[in-house]
Amino acid sequence: MTAFLSIRPNPLGLLVLLAPLVLAGCGSFDSASKKGAGVVSPYSIDIVQGKVVTREQIAAVQLGMPRLQVQSILGTSLLVSVFHAQRWDYVFTFKRQGQAPQSRRVTLFFKDDFLEKVDADDLPSEAEFVRGLSSKAAAGKPLPLEATPEKLNKYPAPKATEPISPTVGLPGPSSYPPLEPAAK
Repeated sequence: MTAFLSIRPNPLGLLVLLAPLVLAGCGSFDSASKKGAGVVSPYSIDIVQGKVVTREQIAAVQLGMPRLQVQSILGTSLLVSVFHAQRWDYVFTFKRQGQAPQSRRVTLFFKDDFLEKVDADDLPSEAEFVRGLSSKAAAGKPLPLEATPEKLNKYPAPKATEPISPTVGLPGPSSYPPLEPAAK
């Protein structure tokens, strides 16, 4: 009689043999993931904080103006200190992914409720500020905002009729139902 040698796979032995290979692969995966992290970065939203004061607004403010008039031009100050009641601070920061944060500051000093001094950073104009907010992804030719005469000719001109009163021909209830059921 011949004896057959039966080899059955041992799951525990297989696990012992494969464990070092799997762990060695983790080390190479770690270095590969560090290389990939430089290529792929998570999306970060643009953050606009504070009160924007533009060059045009500062040009409209004149020394000697009362507080209320200054406030109507620049808006309410973000920082009003109890300890510095004669000083208003306007602070603005803009953070965009991949760029250094932009920060602007305007400080107004009052004496007897009249503007005495203005201390401000170099401020952008309104057009420069809006251009700075535009996204990099917004590229391409802007859509026209006016219809050409060819496009207008597609639609017939409205017929001249006498004006219709908004209440003519509309049935209306003589009384309205109650909003809540009557109490019993």
